[in-house]
Amino acid sequence: MTAYAIAHLHEAAPHPDIAEYIERIPATFEPYGGRFLVHGTGHEVKEGDWPGHVVVIGFPGITEARAWWDSPAYREIAPLRSRHIEGDIILVEGVPEDYDPSATARAVREALPSPAPRD
Repeated sequence: MTAYAIAHLHEAAPHPDIAEYIERIPATFEPYGGRFLVHGTGHEVKEGDWPGHVVVIGFPGITEARAWWDSPAYREIAPLRSRHIEGDIILVEGVPEDYDPSATARAVREALPSPAPRD
């Protein structure tokens, strides 16, 4: 099942380390089947507050995403970004093509408190 590395990166001043990181990162995820799905593009905020940039890298599965994140090649270049850009990064599994959200809705309903009995 497809998995994603999703980053919400805050604005940062231009720095040579950031340029080097961007140049080098594809070579770290390509061996794991990763590819940029979102990078260097704008976004529209429809609700809430989302300053900064969005990056999404797709992987064949969560195993490959974790292997990339933990790889010596990525760990070597990660400080080039982290020293200059704050942000939040997650790894997340996608859903199968036949995903049906009704089971999730059912679980939410089952977690609701039972109505109080009427006297």
